[in-house]
Amino acid sequence: MTELRNFDLNLLVAFNFLMEERNVSRAAQKMFITQSAMSHVLQRLRQQLDDPVLVKTPQGMKPTQRALALVEPVASILNEVEQVIRGSKEFSPATTQRRFTIATNDYVEFCLLPPLMRSVSRQAPNVEIHLVQTSGSLREAADAGEVDLVIGFDVILDSTPYVRRERLYTDRIVALARRDHPDFPTAEPTLEQFVAAKHMLMSRREAGTGIIDDWLEQRGLARTVSLVVPNFLSAPWIVASTDLVFSLPLRIAEHFVRLAPLKILEIPIDFPTYDLLMVWRSLQDREPAHAWLRREIVEICRAVVEGPAEAAPTRAKGREPA
Repeated sequence: MTELRNFDLNLLVAFNFLMEERNVSRAAQKMFITQSAMSHVLQRLRQQLDDPVLVKTPQGMKPTQRALALVEPVASILNEVEQVIRGSKEFSPATTQRRFTIATNDYVEFCLLPPLMRSVSRQAPNVEIHLVQTSGSLREAADAGEVDLVIGFDVILDSTPYVRRERLYTDRIVALARRDHPDFPTAEPTLEQFVAAKHMLMSRREAGTGIIDDWLEQRGLARTVSLVVPNFLSAPWIVASTDLVFSLPLRIAEHFVRLAPLKILEIPIDFPTYDLLMVWRSLQDREPAHAWLRREIVEICRAVVEGPAEAAPTRAKGREPA
């Protein structure tokens, strides 16, 4: 193994960029050197680590297992060095000017964005929040280097070895119906009543199905889906004016019953609860502005948990909410 006195520590910076980009040309641009110079740096890394580091595949350059194992400790080392060089500069939300990009979905936009923006606008008027949609690939979002945070459910976020993560809260699936729906006199319909109803579904699958349909199919059952929508936006008003039933996360359903004459139904299916996660790259772990935003999100989620949803019973953890 290479001794520390013989190891060029500047190679750690190059290693970090190569792991972020997985592309020699883009890593070279971030280091402000030529592609050929970065290729030479990669060769030196391979020699000093005695490992290929990056290998060519049909899907592009992929890191070796040794390289993946080094990503987080190297990022932590670089972060510590950066903090030492910069010194203990005090962070002030009131004066900071920063743009944060968060990869997330419409669930988070609906449940968390309003209270988050109230808090950010009050404390940090010069901060800009930019939301981008994520298909669920945490690796792609993190590797892009332009995303500060990814927020989504644990079952649809793939894992990557160089991120930090924090559980925000749990949610579960319920159903909505109009308040005077003739087929649902109680909040706990039977499976037969639930299946016999006409349903509205939010799905991005080409087949226009969801996990409820998967569950029913495994038991030789099927429901009638009369309407498929790509998001939650129109749901409360459609459900309130029709006999359609709409299955969705409880915390959104609780907002909707305050907007329209609706009622929440317990679905007669033993579905799990789901963890909402916040994830970020380890390199940003101790950045003061980034840490401040994460604390704000955690506090907002704590307030959400203390709301009405916490009083409802939960079930065992498992599959994807949809």
